[in-house]
Amino acid sequence: MKKLKKIISAIFFLLIISLQVSCVDQHPEHSGGTLSDIDLQENKIVRPAVALAKKKANKKNLRIIATSPTIMDICDKLQLDLVGGVGSIISTIPERYKDVEKVGTPMSPDMEIVSSLNPDWILSPQSLISDLKPKYEGIGINYAFLNLSSIKGMYKSIYELGEIFNRREETKVLIDEFEAYLKTYNENHREQKRPKVLILMGLPGSYIIATENSYVGSLVEMAGGINVYAGTDEEFLNVNTEDMKLKEPDIILRASHAIPDKVKSMFDKDFKENDIWKHFKAVESGRVYDLTYQNFGMSAKFNYPSALEELDEIFYEKDNK
Repeated sequence: MKKLKKIISAIFFLLIISLQVSCVDQHPEHSGGTLSDIDLQENKIVRPAVALAKKKANKKNLRIIATSPTIMDICDKLQLDLVGGVGSIISTIPERYKDVEKVGTPMSPDMEIVSSLNPDWILSPQSLISDLKPKYEGIGINYAFLNLSSIKGMYKSIYELGEIFNRREETKVLIDEFEAYLKTYNENHREQKRPKVLILMGLPGSYIIATENSYVGSLVEMAGGINVYAGTDEEFLNVNTEDMKLKEPDIILRASHAIPDKVKSMFDKDFKENDIWKHFKAVESGRVYDLTYQNFGMSAKFNYPSALEELDEIFYEKDNK
C-alpha cells in the first residue's frame, strides 16, 4: 500500500511539471477554513498545464468521457455533455447521461470503447492515475485526474474544470454554496469537544487504517474528530491492534471499501474473537459504529452533508441528550 502511494505521488509530481497534459490539483488542504482561505479563488492552483488545457478545450461540442459516478455528477452540475460514462448499481447517474455509451468500470475502462468514441478529454479519479495514465497516453487523448480524496479537493478540482471548460459561472455557484455551508457548519461546531477517532476501512477479509488524507478521514476531520493516526502523508496504513490500543481512541468507526454486508460480518467476527478489542475503552463504552456505505465510500460526493450529519450524531450524541 505504501509503495503504491509513493508511486502515485511520483507520477503526480511529473504531471505538475509537464505541459503536455492537464492536471487537476491533487493536494487538498486539511487545515480547516474556507476554500478562499486556501487560495482557491486566487488562481494559485492554476498551473501552466491548465493554461495549455484551456487552449486545447477552446472549441465547441467537445467529446468528453467521465469514468466515475462522482465525476459524472460534477460534469452534470457544470452542464457539460458527455459521450461516455460508467454505470453504477450504488450511485444514481444523472438523467442527462442515461443514454451515453458505457465505457466499463471506473477502475478498468474498456480502452477499445474509449478509443472508438474519439474523445477530446477523459476525466478520472486521481487515485487511479498510476493505472490509467499510461492507457490514456497510449491512445493520445487529453486527460485530467480529479482529486476526490476530500471535499475540498473535489471543489478545487471543480474550480480547475471550470477554467478548462469555460464554466466559471457554474463553478462560482457551486463554490459559493459550499463556502456558505462550511462557514455555517464550522460556526455550529466551535464549542464542541473533539473526540479521538480510530477509522478502520474494511475490505472483504482484511482492514486497514484510514488517515486524515482519505475521504472518510477528511470527513471526520471536518466534523471535528481527531484522527489518532494523523500526521502522515499516506491515505491508509497497515497497523496492528496492539498499536491501535496505545492510541486509545474515544470512538472507533468502521467503514467499508466494498461489499458492506460482508465487511460488517468480518468486523463483527474479529471484534468478537480477537481478545484485545474488549480492552479498548471505545468498545467498553459501546462507541463502535459502522458507517453507512452510501455516505462513506472511497471518493468525495455531493452528499457530504448527510455524511457529516451522521458523524454529528456519533461524535456529539452525549452533548445532544
